[in-house]
Amino acid sequence: MKHLFFICLSLFYLNVGAQDASLALQKKPLLNKQIIDSEWAKVPNGLNVSFASSNTHFARELPPKLDLEKSWTAKAWKGEKIHTQLLIWTNKGSKDISLTLSDLKDKQGNLLKKENMTVGFIEYVMTDEFKDGCGHRKAADFDSSYVADMIDTKTPSVSIEKNNTKPVWLSIKVPANTIPGSYKGIIKIKGDKEYTLPITVQVLDRTLPDPKKWQYDLDLWQHPAAIARVHNVPLWSDAHYSRMKEYYEMLANAGQKTITASIVEEPWGHQTYDDYPTLIKWTKKKDGSWKYDYSLFDKYIAFVMDCGITERISCYSMVPWKIAFTYYDEASQKEIVFKDAIGTPAYNAFWKTMLVDFAQHLKQKGWFSKTYIAMDERPMAAMQAVIKLLKETDKDWKIALAGDYHPEIEQDIDVYSIASRLDFPSDILEKRKQKGQTSTWYTCCTEPYPNGFTFSSPAEGVWMGWYTANKNLDGYLRWAYNSWTKNPIADSRFTTWPAGDTYMVYPGPLSSMRFEKLIEGAQDFEKIRYLKSLYTKNKQTQQLNELNKALETFEIKSLAKTTADETLRKVKPLLNQ
Repeated sequence: MKHLFFICLSLFYLNVGAQDASLALQKKPLLNKQIIDSEWAKVPNGLNVSFASSNTHFARELPPKLDLEKSWTAKAWKGEKIHTQLLIWTNKGSKDISLTLSDLKDKQGNLLKKENMTVGFIEYVMTDEFKDGCGHRKAADFDSSYVADMIDTKTPSVSIEKNNTKPVWLSIKVPANTIPGSYKGIIKIKGDKEYTLPITVQVLDRTLPDPKKWQYDLDLWQHPAAIARVHNVPLWSDAHYSRMKEYYEMLANAGQKTITASIVEEPWGHQTYDDYPTLIKWTKKKDGSWKYDYSLFDKYIAFVMDCGITERISCYSMVPWKIAFTYYDEASQKEIVFKDAIGTPAYNAFWKTMLVDFAQHLKQKGWFSKTYIAMDERPMAAMQAVIKLLKETDKDWKIALAGDYHPEIEQDIDVYSIASRLDFPSDILEKRKQKGQTSTWYTCCTEPYPNGFTFSSPAEGVWMGWYTANKNLDGYLRWAYNSWTKNPIADSRFTTWPAGDTYMVYPGPLSSMRFEKLIEGAQDFEKIRYLKSLYTKNKQTQQLNELNKALETFEIKSLAKTTADETLRKVKPLLNQ
């Protein structure tokens, strides 16, 4: 590291409010140990506790600067998940700190049961900085520090060292059948003594649908081999599937719509720490004909669907990052790599045989209508050649693309996700909606903000939901859900991109502040959609205009001057009137 973490703490950890990467890039003040010690000397002895904004990263090595909040009051729709942070800090150290939840009750005796509430200690992971964005990076060239991100709901108690801050994540999922009203209860913190903090949740008479029915189109790419590696189980074994189940159910409960399916070896050219194996085994027989083994593909797709992700199967990729397709050759009894360029007669012959067979198999399974041949940031000429081949093979093949906007091929892309710097023309976007095509946007290593790096402001995940609504888009795409680094629980830095770019959740599975705020953004999108429809139907012009005016403030360029947290604080009350 260029500087030790206790000597150099980035601006986005020090500010009282949530600090976007946009502003954090402007300045990095240095703090030495003497200054840090003097800050802790001002802290009252014993445990200090306070509720705090869930949009803020708090430094482990500094006492938080905030107005003490000894109670938490929130509003929620039925079916909504809400959350806050609870901070514990001490200048003396404390052992065996635990938290106890209780049912929340309204005046009529109705309960919001504690089974719908979770607490998790937020753990710190190594992060770095945006700096040059994409490209190979050495840790020594980047300021590195610790950031609170991983939410550990599996550890019942922790110890806090002297002069340390420990954040806690408190989450409440309001059941859809909850009777509207004001529910009150407490959370107890046991440490050097017992602390009791009141909680009040006002449940409104409005209902969010189940995440599986959300219109918000979330697509986080899954990486099954990474799960096998971190849990030390054989790839595709029963133990592997058992481990994967909770990860995919957690993703389905976030509203995920798409299964990521690799139909060739390494569709992303070894860009990830773990290999990305194919789900289909390609074999060229001795007589020159081809055989395709779909047994693993079928088992995996059926498994993920059983976990609740059922809308689409995105197959990567006829246009991988490196044109190299591996198959087993019976004649030579070894693996061969096919490398002929896209659009050549040899390439077309190689793929047409497979596409005809694959389409027939998918139709037999009843999956053809939800299967998409997917491509990721590939040159337009290559995509045009592939689109032509697909439509010649079967006119009903569906196509997905994440990349630049190309008007020449737009009409052929059924699920089109464009980079955040771009916009669909409004008339094209309307035509796509009328045709039932899906239009989303994505971020990657190129954008300092908004983004989902470990050093990004947590508020940016929520901001994305509002931005999606403002742009009249259907959702958001991001690689990757779980393409983990070597030791993701300790270090989110990677050799190629800003820290945290490769994953949103942690081995366990354990959620993150980033992932939870991304879900909050999806919920806000659903609320906005519902309210706009309601206001239009009831001719509530003032409320509709107020909401539309608020949405207009969600432009990416605005984050250079106004943080996501500041923007959201102004507009969030509109959803809970």
